[in-house]
Amino acid sequence: MARDLIDLHIHVGGAVAPHILWSIAHQQGFKLPVKNYFDFVELITSRPGKVGSLEDYLKILHTWTEKIQSSPSAIERSVYEVIGKEYRGSRVTQIELRFNPMKRNLNSELDLDHIIHAALRGMDRAVLEYGVKAGLIFCLAREFEHPLNTIIVEKAIKYRTRGVYGIDLAGTEKNALELRPEVVAQYEDLFEKARRAGLKCTVHTGETKGTGAEGVMAVVERLKPHRIGHGIRAAYDEEAMKLLRERDVVLELCPTSNLHTKAVEGLDEMRHIIKTFWDRRVKFTINTDGPYLLETDMRREIELVERNSILTPEQVDQTLSWAKQHSFIPG
Repeated sequence: MARDLIDLHIHVGGAVAPHILWSIAHQQGFKLPVKNYFDFVELITSRPGKVGSLEDYLKILHTWTEKIQSSPSAIERSVYEVIGKEYRGSRVTQIELRFNPMKRNLNSELDLDHIIHAALRGMDRAVLEYGVKAGLIFCLAREFEHPLNTIIVEKAIKYRTRGVYGIDLAGTEKNALELRPEVVAQYEDLFEKARRAGLKCTVHTGETKGTGAEGVMAVVERLKPHRIGHGIRAAYDEEAMKLLRERDVVLELCPTSNLHTKAVEGLDEMRHIIKTFWDRRVKFTINTDGPYLLETDMRREIELVERNSILTPEQVDQTLSWAKQHSFIPG
């Protein structure tokens, strides 16, 4: 029997099917740089030959997919379609979708609450139709000034009883704010405020050498997240892994994503990293990051690690068990 899968790290910006984005873009009169649908698919898809770094990958997201999703009707349909597709295609019965609502309001032209309400409506419809468990995580942006990120946290707190269960900090790791003590101090207060209000926290860090294991340790010590997005550089530092284990911080691994963005050099390095975490008893989950942007899904992520002898089926079952235990969605 097919496993019920759980995806804890999936960005709305990378998870909507090209034909849906194409439809939304035309519906909104969005001016695209291409006229042909298949050229559009090429435009919004990451491939190893086309993407050479995390920056290249994020550029597709910020330039096209997030922009097309920038209206209440667009984000409602996007959230609805992602949840349905992940359930139908991979039997994902529990999903935590993350996005930055402020990157969907066209530089404050649109009302943030309208964007958020629309996302929640899309989620509610999908949950009703498919019977899955779903929740939203709001991403703060590394490139935003602190006051803007504060507004996102305040909105997450406002909607915490409606299905917004956590916050995240995302963006290029060239802006390694976790390695700048004076900036981290500001975010310490913000994350503390979120936790006090009952929200869970995750942070993108340790995905590249830009933040490294040092970034993982700084985030765990200062921001005290429940989980960490990626965190793969911690596999090269015993102290970082000890800290993750002692604090019971779970890593959200995204294998295909790390291969595409060259965060890892190939399957051998991926195998080494995951085996190291397993041997050091660091808990981790397997996730998609951006299924359509990366041409993957949860089923393919599981196949990737099993087929390449990175994890056994029993070990995969254990990661799914950790995902269930450490999900931000209340049991």
